[in-house]
Amino acid sequence: MSKGWNADDITDQTGRTAIVTGGNSGIGLITARELLRHGARVIIGCRNEDKGKAAIEQIASDLGTPGIATGIEVRRLDLASLDSVREFAESVDADLPDGLDLLINNAGVMAPPRLLTEDNFELQFGTNHLGHFALTGRLFDTLKRKQGARIVTISSVAATMGKLDFDDLQSVEGYNRWRAYGQSKLANLVFAMDLQSLIRQAGLDMASIAAHPGVSNTNLTAAGNDLDSGWLGLLSKPFLALSDLLIAQDAAHGALPTLFAATEPGLTGGEYIGPDGLRQYRGSPTIVAPRRLALDSGTGDRLWKASTELTGVEYDFSPASPAA
Repeated sequence: MSKGWNADDITDQTGRTAIVTGGNSGIGLITARELLRHGARVIIGCRNEDKGKAAIEQIASDLGTPGIATGIEVRRLDLASLDSVREFAESVDADLPDGLDLLINNAGVMAPPRLLTEDNFELQFGTNHLGHFALTGRLFDTLKRKQGARIVTISSVAATMGKLDFDDLQSVEGYNRWRAYGQSKLANLVFAMDLQSLIRQAGLDMASIAAHPGVSNTNLTAAGNDLDSGWLGLLSKPFLALSDLLIAQDAAHGALPTLFAATEPGLTGGEYIGPDGLRQYRGSPTIVAPRRLALDSGTGDRLWKASTELTGVEYDFSPASPAA
């Protein structure tokens, strides 16, 4: 592991409020813990509130400060349900009249058999991308009310193998779980870059930044390892186990690019943060080059239009309105 920026380098986060989706486990839990440790108020959004509460207990235990748990809470959020996304966003907006400082779009699913969300989207594209697109849009006015708000969207090294098939975004034809995963994570990256372009055009004081954790040994890779999808599934199980053993970094190191993107002063939006090691598999966080496709305005426009049509969520890029 290369030496460089680490969680001790996070600046004081006192006064900031952050939402971490999927903050109940893995990289999300580490992210929530470190933001809390440095003074932020943290809201964990996750499907299972009991697991979220257990995560808060784990965080308090890790930090050795039971009273610190008063600065963190859990709220139910199912990114596979547009109704749940709307309800979560409405509750947050009502409780944060002064605005939201930081939204970390972290939660995700990896490589399941072809399943559908509540709204009949393919599960990976629907959860990883459309759920976060809708959540960010529903919270956009809340974010605008805070000067310098940041939106951090987590992509993956799998985005390098992804392809956006605009004729089949729901992977109906010849479903391949890894191809669908790559598409969803490429969508995360394209969305983050396109959002920053729109923010800049509107002259808003906020930033959209993308990050990826490299190859990290978390519950997400374990879930992918446990799932079967024919012969490809049989091949991927030993591959994932071997990568966890020989390549992957732990969740604490995997969370560093997210934390860097969320807290490092001087980032202005449009950066992509990943590990600085070979092929960005592991290492210390740094600014890395995104796929050229992610910077293509035509691709961004097509994905934005499709996402708006599928979710029904429109973004308002006008200046922030005063809190009610």
